[in-house]
Amino acid sequence: MFATLSDRLADTFKNLRGKGRLSEADIDATAREIRIALLEADVALPVVKEFVGAVKERARGEEVSGALNPAQQIIKIVHEELVTILGGETRRLRYAKSGPTVIMLAGLQGAGKTTLAAKLALWLKDQDKTPMLVAADLQRPNAVQQLQVNGERVGVPVFAPEPGNGTGNPVDVARASIEEAKRKLHDVVIIDTAGRLGVDETLMQQAADIRDAVQPDEVLFVVDAMIGQDAVTTAQAFLDGVGYDGVVLTKLDGDARGGAALSIRSITGKPVMFASSGEKMTDFDLFHPDRMASRILDMGDMLTLIEQAEKAFDSEQSMRAAEKLATKGGFTLEDFLQQMMQIRKLGSMTKIMGMLPGMGQFRDQLENFDEREIDRIQAIIQSMTPAERADPKIIDGSRRARIAKGSGRQVSDVNQLVDRFFEARKMMEQMARGGGMPGMPGMPGMPGMGGGKRAGARQQPQKGKKGKKRVSGNPAKAAQQKAAEKAAAAEKAGNPFGNPDGAEVDYEKAAEQLNLPKDFSQFLK
Repeated sequence: MFATLSDRLADTFKNLRGKGRLSEADIDATAREIRIALLEADVALPVVKEFVGAVKERARGEEVSGALNPAQQIIKIVHEELVTILGGETRRLRYAKSGPTVIMLAGLQGAGKTTLAAKLALWLKDQDKTPMLVAADLQRPNAVQQLQVNGERVGVPVFAPEPGNGTGNPVDVARASIEEAKRKLHDVVIIDTAGRLGVDETLMQQAADIRDAVQPDEVLFVVDAMIGQDAVTTAQAFLDGVGYDGVVLTKLDGDARGGAALSIRSITGKPVMFASSGEKMTDFDLFHPDRMASRILDMGDMLTLIEQAEKAFDSEQSMRAAEKLATKGGFTLEDFLQQMMQIRKLGSMTKIMGMLPGMGQFRDQLENFDEREIDRIQAIIQSMTPAERADPKIIDGSRRARIAKGSGRQVSDVNQLVDRFFEARKMMEQMARGGGMPGMPGMPGMPGMGGGKRAGARQQPQKGKKGKKRVSGNPAKAAQQKAAEKAAAAEKAGNPFGNPDGAEVDYEKAAEQLNLPKDFSQFLK
């Protein structure tokens, strides 16, 4: 949703890199770019003025002029101001001290209230609550049936004494639901109310009557984040007509520009409490202003990713996989498939990768990622025998042809999977044994980057099959290679710390050869 805003801000900050200090012109130019980026993102004009004014004021202060890296300091200021306009701190539900907690949902038709009611119920179940859904939307055709279907999907009972479709009194249904919840010991009641295609007096009065009848602990205004500036107008109208405690944003996974999320808090003064970002019932969570600001600035959202991983991953299975990685060759294709299935529980790979810092520059590749690739990998592995999964080295040409035919793929796909598995396993085993990331200096893995030798060890020249050094067929290159070998040999002979024969090193004599300053000798004692 915030792709356009993120890209514009990233380009703005890129122009600040390399500057030792920021001039007044730099600050004005940056503020102008931020203002354009926010207006293009459909943020309300009063919010844009307030935001840009705060950034400019802080940018001219001592916190930037005295900073070592002004560009990073500007990013920090923008991040903090984004957190402020998004609500500051995370706002959580208030539960009733006695009796069931009553949550009432209000909003326009099409905002996704009925689906969101089931998502909220599932989220509460995960918080060890026993919610009950109430079908008080008796106007929209099949609204009651839709809530019953969604309730069954998430395993939450639905109180629906009236069939709906224009019949029944929603106020009576809402009032009766409280007694039903007390009788069946439900600690949370979620009331789904009717919406309209636009703000009107009938809708407002009905919502106000339900509110007065049940005295809800929380009234949540559900708003479609795709409607842009109109979301702010609607939110203000509901605030004046009914009143509410918090906002729930739906369809955050859409291609809208995100102005509603950045404007509602500042205009209405009511916090965004929840966000729905997908079609699945699990695509729903608390709205964290600091995390959303980090996503907008392409800093990632590692905390949300970690929380989702803790829910989805089987800790015992992950522990067994980690133990196998500590043993060379112990991690098999079966383990690889199990880990991949656990990762899949987190949701789409595009969404997962989008939570990593700096992935904004790869947005096009992520958007074009084929989620079915995981299905293809799964088909290939499951077309193998248990012995082949346990020891992929035995997969010869004929086996690969059979696996390709069984999975409906090409032999080249099987070859690619097996080769990548061996590379990935080697890297993961290295990391599990404390070898660190391959390719880093002093860390084995990548050619020319430490290659398994101890840190600082000299790379030995490559040798041919018979142990001889390779010599280029080009006379000029051969002469250059010979000269380089002579220089290396001379350097080795003159190295004061060289110890080719295993003899004891005279460090004092070696220190004299280094021509150190006279006052440096105190550090050698």
